[in-house]
Amino acid sequence: MAPENPYNTYRDQLATLNDSGKRRWVYAQKPKGKLYNYRNIVSYTLLALMFGLPFIKVGGEPLFLLNVLERKFILFGVRFWPQDFHIFLFSMITLFVFIVFFTVSYGRIWCGWTCPQTVFMEFIFRKIEYLIEGSHQEQRKLDAQSLNFEKFWKKSLKAILFYAICFLITNTFLSYIIGIDELWKIINDPISEHKVGFTVALAFSGAMYFVFAKLREQVCGMICPYGRLQGVLLDSNTIVVAYDYKRGEERAPLEAGEDREEEGKGDCIDCYQCVDVCPTGIDVRDGTQLECINCTACIDECNSVMEWVGKPKGLIRFDSEKNIAEGKKNNWPVRKIAYTIVLTALIGVVIGLFASRSDLEAIILRTPGLMFQQQDNGKISNMYNFKVVNKTTEEMPIHFKIMDHEGEIKVIGEELKADASSIREGVFFAILPKSEIKGDKVPINIGVYADQKLIEEVELTFVGPN
Repeated sequence: MAPENPYNTYRDQLATLNDSGKRRWVYAQKPKGKLYNYRNIVSYTLLALMFGLPFIKVGGEPLFLLNVLERKFILFGVRFWPQDFHIFLFSMITLFVFIVFFTVSYGRIWCGWTCPQTVFMEFIFRKIEYLIEGSHQEQRKLDAQSLNFEKFWKKSLKAILFYAICFLITNTFLSYIIGIDELWKIINDPISEHKVGFTVALAFSGAMYFVFAKLREQVCGMICPYGRLQGVLLDSNTIVVAYDYKRGEERAPLEAGEDREEEGKGDCIDCYQCVDVCPTGIDVRDGTQLECINCTACIDECNSVMEWVGKPKGLIRFDSEKNIAEGKKNNWPVRKIAYTIVLTALIGVVIGLFASRSDLEAIILRTPGLMFQQQDNGKISNMYNFKVVNKTTEEMPIHFKIMDHEGEIKVIGEELKADASSIREGVFFAILPKSEIKGDKVPINIGVYADQKLIEEVELTFVGPN
């Protein structure tokens, strides 16, 4: 006899809550299939990158560093300064627009395939759970039984491994903030020298342990702001993991020798495999739901069942609600094509901004409170303050040149050079013959050179006699 369907009437509460409002723990069946194998490749590639990137250096600098406290940011080995804030601002705007357009067009693929919460939960912690406690039925049985030696050692071992991995992840995140060298130094120092930092790391690891040991899928449905936005971002044209109800209904258990088409039965044999394998505990046959993260576990499971019963695969697949309702496949509306073009253009603009970023940036201002100076040879000079930002990891000799007038630059002080990843400040005089001065204020362009390469031209005002 088929089990009673708890979703006959569409629910008005979270799938992980029972009628009394208490938590209904999700014991997800271990997934398998082609898409799950692809997710394994994607997830372990991302994990390898996350744990490995802090050790990679370019020109002595880490590949990535996001040191907010010291305002030191390095991306792909290139150091970014506060002067590059416009790139950061446009990148954040682009990211926001990208998230909206991508979600409207392609649903929650990010959530199911690349989100850290999913990658950590499904491909680290869940696999450890399967290894220690067994299948989903064995886990349910273990939780239901009274405390004994088996339950004690399995739960204890799982908790220890979970927390150890959370502590490792915490230190990996920290390496992206302070750098792997500084982290290694802290690790080798006595704990007494870093009591506050060590306590914070333990607390952060504890919070992470709580997320992966207790909260789990609740994060995706109730806490994550991106997940909460799905109700306003998705529409009938969005590509989601969808159940083809036109082909699947009326659902009914498989019976020997039956002609399902003649009896008016759909291809769905009501086996509940798609429900058992779901990590968020929903029934995909109820339609698009807040908790669905598009992980595709139900697609793999349903395809294996369809293959077993001799029916075409794709009863559950990536598709839009509109395509299923109209019986169409691979229908790309004009809006989705337009969104894809806009997304590609935005990515191109951001790449262009990063590519056009200068290695050297100069700020030159006329020294306030001073007029012109009369030189002994009859020439006129103005004093200027300069600040040169060297964004590279190499020392750069610099010099200034008047571009549009006959004249010269005299720098006050020692040889002018900008040290690697530093700011050089100083003062120079711009000197012009009187023949070049046609009024009390003359526009003048100063070229900033690194070696013999012109980096930037700065337009200034030269003050002369009235």
